Amino acid sequence: MSKDRPAPGDRIKPKKSALVQFTSTTLMLEVFLVLFATLAVWGLRDSEFGRGPLRLESGPVIWTLGGVLAVVLLVLSRAQGSQAGRAAGTVAQVPVLAMGLLVPMMFLVGGVFVVLWFYALRLGARVDRERAEYDAAHPETAPNTP
Repeated sequence: MSKDRPAPGDRIKPKKSALVQFTSTTLMLEVFLVLFATLAVWGLRDSEFGRGPLRLESGPVIWTLGGVLAVVLLVLSRAQGSQAGRAAGTVAQVPVLAMGLLVPMMFLVGGVFVVLWFYALRLGARVDRERAEYDAAHPETAPNTP
């Protein structure tokens, strides 16, 4: 038997959802983005250069706000298996973009990640839909459901 086709009786593992993988990965990348942006805000706290309209001078406040947002994004990255988790991930894009009030460059970088988020939602749903259509058309290679 050829290696690209399963033998009769082989258990074919279900594929992981592309939607979950794409959105989870985007949120994990945003965790690093927030940590580096927090570091930039902390480093620029005594400088007028590169500062946004919102001024935070206290190091502990800066790290607390950045750390809380990073932890929220981390938790949401693990909750992408549900519609509520994806809705919460969409809402979490607002504070990521709002970090531009602290460091104006975050409007650009955060905006790129917001676009990536919506692209991950759209592309992930399309990949999952096309996988389901393929599995329906080719039941011999479709994953076994327990």
